[in-house]
Amino acid sequence: MEKIDIAGLLSKDISFGGTGLNDQKKTSFFFELGTLLRSGIDLKNSLDLVTLESLKDKQVAVYRDIKAKVISGASLSRAVKETGKFSDYDEFSIQIGEETGNLAEVLDDLALFYKRKVEQRRKIMAALTYPAIVLCTSAGAVFFMLRFVVPMFSDVFKRFGGKLPWMTEMVISASALMGKLFFPGLLVSGLCGYLVYAYRKEERFREFSSQLVLKVPVLNELVRKIYLARFCNTMRLLISTRIPLLRAIHMARQTIGFYPMEVSLKQVEQDIMKGVSLHASLAKFEVYPARMVQLVKVGEEINRLDHFFGNIAEQYVQEVEYQTGTISKLIEPLIIIFLGLVVGFILVSMYLPMFQMSNSF
Repeated sequence: MEKIDIAGLLSKDISFGGTGLNDQKKTSFFFELGTLLRSGIDLKNSLDLVTLESLKDKQVAVYRDIKAKVISGASLSRAVKETGKFSDYDEFSIQIGEETGNLAEVLDDLALFYKRKVEQRRKIMAALTYPAIVLCTSAGAVFFMLRFVVPMFSDVFKRFGGKLPWMTEMVISASALMGKLFFPGLLVSGLCGYLVYAYRKEERFREFSSQLVLKVPVLNELVRKIYLARFCNTMRLLISTRIPLLRAIHMARQTIGFYPMEVSLKQVEQDIMKGVSLHASLAKFEVYPARMVQLVKVGEEINRLDHFFGNIAEQYVQEVEYQTGTISKLIEPLIIIFLGLVVGFILVSMYLPMFQMSNSF
């Protein structure tokens, strides 16, 4: 029997129906290619070695396609674009690297960018996985008791008759209601899940969902910092490869994936075309904190925006990691306490009539 690599499975970068390479694959591709180029190996031989290293990879066809196009005379940036598996800023960053003769350095920057993105996602997932498991287990335990255990007690109480305590009546009513609403609820949940998946890219849905998230206490700040870190990291990469500021903002807007920022960046583009500074334009929108705006202002004044964007991104990544860890540590005991109270309430409500009946004899 084939041995299952549990560690490898857990370390995989998850992709939901995307057509491009996931971030982990991009990290490996850019890192390996950049390392080979920096060691003095030419591009064609470097692509040969990357392809050989990836023979067992499902994406080897993509690497072979890139190699074939480069051998036929296309530039690496054009070959990457024509695969349809890479983003616009991957293509433009590589193009800038080719034009400036710094392709290896640009590839290293791309690898570092995706590596940090993967690490951030994994740390957030690791911090929230255990509370999610505990929550699901708790919900399953309560559901099992209300759906299967309580009805058995209810049948026994009906045989004896008499007035039941209010606690018992409440639990039995909740159990009966769950029995009636279980399948309709399951159907409605499935329908809602389908509608969310089907309309997730629609502008109205994205606007509504983002506004909803930003109104939830604690979660709003966490989500905002996650996307601020992504925006700053993207801007650091683009500006460091000498992409013009206006073009960098346009590309960041296309890849950020957060509606409030996309809308704001569209206005920022227009402001910059009118001669407004970046920090002054960002200051118009609440989604960008005043501290970040001030740091961007300093970066503009000393012409080191890439450096400041990198520092801001690092700060937000650290804050997100700290907050997710803190939330995880707070949620775990709260869920356990809540589960204990609910289960205890159900058990007491079920055994209380039995104690009353035993005392009446």
